[in-house]
Amino acid sequence: MRIDVLTVFPGMFGPVLDAGIVGKAVRNGIADVRVHDLRDFAHDRHRSTDDSPFGGGPGMVMLPGPLFEAVRSLEAGPDAAIVALTPQGRPFDQRAAERLAGLEHVVIICGRYEGIDERVIEGLATDEISTGDYVVSGGEIPAMLIVDALVRLLPDALGHSEEALADDSHTSGLLQHPQYTRPADFEGLAVPEVLLSGNHAAIARWRRHEALRRTLERRPDMLDEAGLSAEDVETLRALGWQPPTQAPGPQE
Repeated sequence: MRIDVLTVFPGMFGPVLDAGIVGKAVRNGIADVRVHDLRDFAHDRHRSTDDSPFGGGPGMVMLPGPLFEAVRSLEAGPDAAIVALTPQGRPFDQRAAERLAGLEHVVIICGRYEGIDERVIEGLATDEISTGDYVVSGGEIPAMLIVDALVRLLPDALGHSEEALADDSHTSGLLQHPQYTRPADFEGLAVPEVLLSGNHAAIARWRRHEALRRTLERRPDMLDEAGLSAEDVETLRALGWQPPTQAPGPQE
């Protein structure tokens, strides 16, 4: 998979692309991640990538010219995703990560300043994405997050840890169950006995119960699309869950 990132701060990406799962995937040729300085596609003496907005107002807007030229230089095919990171975009979630990770080529445009000229959104981008309802200085850190989320989904990126992928929070449809490691007792805080029992069926039941409980307490909205079994529904009811009722049809 190839990922191209367009940014005015390419130096921010070095440590992320060199470390952890992403760094290993890049070194092993599983992912080809390239970071491009958007200023290389500006042709005035100041290498400008932004200008004041038409109609007035504070701040600056990213120019369309350098962005169009940069994307065209990448020769992205018709099946490539051109992702603009903006606060107005659709929320980025695991389903979006899985969709993008299935593509051969993803281009990520890091927004800055007051935003990106709308002609880039309308005439160039295939996706407009936001990583959350908060304000950051630019799209660079969200881009790093997206790169990490995509790369870890690629075949062989996790090595021998791939079996853990299906158990991750959000990948499984639920939040993950609690995890413990040695020692069994730490400053009076003990690991649940079932995890020390060696009874794998009992451990699996406990983990499923805890995943359901945690999701109900922290993210009940996820339960609507979690693919619950009849046993899961029974467990959730015992925990106080009230399944959503189907909306009544139109009155005759």
